Amino acid sequence: MLSLNRAQILGNLTRDPEMRYTPNGQAVTHFSVATNRRWKNQDGTDGESVEYHEIVVWGKQAEAVTPMLKKGEPVYVEGRLQTRSWEGQDGAKRNKTEITADTVIVLSRKSGGGDWAPKEKTNPVEEISQADEKPAAKQEDKEEEIDIEDIPF
Repeated sequence: MLSLNRAQILGNLTRDPEMRYTPNGQAVTHFSVATNRRWKNQDGTDGESVEYHEIVVWGKQAEAVTPMLKKGEPVYVEGRLQTRSWEGQDGAKRNKTEITADTVIVLSRKSGGGDWAPKEKTNPVEEISQADEKPAAKQEDKEEEIDIEDIPF
């Protein structure tokens, strides 16, 4: 039987990221992202709800994205859902579902509109994928000119 565990969110950071290191020296960053949902009620009034998502980023990617992320900034996160369970100090069992990020892309609002675009590169690593721990290729802003005579049809 096939199964799939993927999560994709696009929202705003609710707090600055917190980076720590595990006892064996691996970096781990935690932050939260808010996503909004808007709709029209039957009576014509606007409805809105907000969901908060806890994000965990590991390794070199955690070290790369932490300095680029700030509270309130838009971000795209892709990863898998993971639920942790533990017993609290009061003896109660606790659960927390988080998104373990494979890809984090820091975004910024385009001036003059509400569209989101990749943030101007301020760090040598703009986007890094957890799967290969190598910087992902960034699409160049320059568009190559195409001569109409070069098109074969």
